[in-house]
Amino acid sequence: MTQKILLTGFDAFGGATLNPSWLAVQALHRRQILGHTVVAAQLPTVFDASLKELNVLLTQHRPALVVCVGQAGRRSALSLERVAINVNDAPIADNAGGQPVDTPVKPGAPAAYFTSLPIKAMLAALQAEGVSAEVSQTAGTFVCNHVFYGLMHTLATRRELKHTRGGFIHVPWLPEQGAPNMPLEDIVRGLRVALRCALQVEKDATLGAGATN
Repeated sequence: MTQKILLTGFDAFGGATLNPSWLAVQALHRRQILGHTVVAAQLPTVFDASLKELNVLLTQHRPALVVCVGQAGRRSALSLERVAINVNDAPIADNAGGQPVDTPVKPGAPAAYFTSLPIKAMLAALQAEGVSAEVSQTAGTFVCNHVFYGLMHTLATRRELKHTRGGFIHVPWLPEQGAPNMPLEDIVRGLRVALRCALQVEKDATLGAGATN
């Protein structure tokens, strides 16, 4: 049985008509990367509902690797996120009109989780391929961080997923959305490079995975 990579993007939000995260992951659906099949899925830009959908996907596919992807306007590079925090603090309403302020993603859970992706190795691989990339220290406090934190909490607490690694990547706007931006083909190429590296490298030597209180 072929192992799977679960790759998620979001629907458009904040009055936009498109979301580059979904367009990019959709382009990789059913692609083969080092013997793994990419399964692309769209998550709603909605607090709570996004995590419910993600958990359904995790149960259905039992992937070896999970990378959730979101849009980060005003960023000019693929942002490899290091840490997810247990805070919802929405600067705008989500697509269901929800706008939580200073609430936990998971009450009583750790304050933060680190990615279990080899982000430094992925950064080097992306730069070697000429793709603009960076390590980011914040995934914000909107639905992207909500999903990132929820993913890492699920991977840490569900026994059947203990060997699954996961993390989050933010992508820039497309040229038609404003500046700075990145062409869709470069985003897709970058995600493919990042996924390949994540399959080849289990973890960075200098980065520990897990939770911190």
